[in-house]
Amino acid sequence: MKEHQHKRIIISGGGTGGHIFPAISIANALKALDPDIDLLFVGAEGRMEMEKVPASGYRIIGLPVEGLRRKISLRNFAVLFKVFRSLMKASMIIKEFKPDVAVGVGGYASGPLLRRAGAMGIPTLIQEQNSYAGVTNRLLARRASKICVAYEGMDKYFDASKIIFTGNPVRKDISEMSVGRKEALDYFGFSDIKPVVLILGGSLGSATINNSVLSGLERFIEKGCQVIWQTGKYYYKSMAEKSVGRINNDIKVLDFIDRMENAYSAADIIVSRAGAGTISELCLSARPVILVPSPNVAEDHQTKNAMALSEKGAAITISDKDAGEQLVDMVLELIKDEEKRKLLGSNIAELAIGDSDERIANEIIKLAE
Repeated sequence: MKEHQHKRIIISGGGTGGHIFPAISIANALKALDPDIDLLFVGAEGRMEMEKVPASGYRIIGLPVEGLRRKISLRNFAVLFKVFRSLMKASMIIKEFKPDVAVGVGGYASGPLLRRAGAMGIPTLIQEQNSYAGVTNRLLARRASKICVAYEGMDKYFDASKIIFTGNPVRKDISEMSVGRKEALDYFGFSDIKPVVLILGGSLGSATINNSVLSGLERFIEKGCQVIWQTGKYYYKSMAEKSVGRINNDIKVLDFIDRMENAYSAADIIVSRAGAGTISELCLSARPVILVPSPNVAEDHQTKNAMALSEKGAAITISDKDAGEQLVDMVLELIKDEEKRKLLGSNIAELAIGDSDERIANEIIKLAE
């Protein structure tokens, strides 16, 4: 019998915004269902969850875990030692917190925590965000009670009896999309008679997308486009400097977009990487999308995410290596093709799931009970 009265849930994972923001969305949904629920996050020391989670009002404990290098490296010996230490610390956390359920959202920390939880008889739930299941989740799935997925056909990786189709959680301001187009255009100081192109490279940014846009600035202006260009913090300074004298008020160069709901509402066309969380937001935006998957991710999962949409006529995919030559041309062609824009927007909207956080939270509560 449990010694505590209220349900206790550990949510583990992180490393990138693609893992952290869905985790926080799930936590918020759990609180909405049960205000007395006791939540504890477990992340990786030094990663962005150690800042973002407390800022959202939740407790977090860090593990000294790192990911293995893909290439043969002596550094991997130190990483394995950190994994061992993380397993020991995870056992201590579980013994002290006594969770009813352990939830893994992906990222370094989810491996040790869920592995120890499963071994100690704690029910576990995995959230697999991508269309291609990573090695860690495939290993953890053996002991998982439930596996929440965002793509069809995931039974090729997991036991079909454990799979629940929930979609990926997104931030409430985006799932509700309550901002009107006029308000969004006013926010950016844009006209309603010119097309708006939204360029997204992720929080850190994409060299390929940024350089492609940089090379086409004059063409965007010549064709009367308004552009919201989110460069990412890493590339902002260099892109801003290289744009001096080449842009007008119709080109907004930003390192980060605080009000993404405004950006989505203003956009006529969106160019983006193909992270799982981003794709879930793009589906809710119901806008025509050109995806440029990052090749620098584990098991090339962004390409698989992008193709899952392209095969349904819900997005256009351009490879990273071809973006320099094709991206600007494709954007300008799509601006002229209203029928294709409507079709793409309609098809991607059919894939949208606005209540993923609530679906996952309900499954967690069922396990806890």
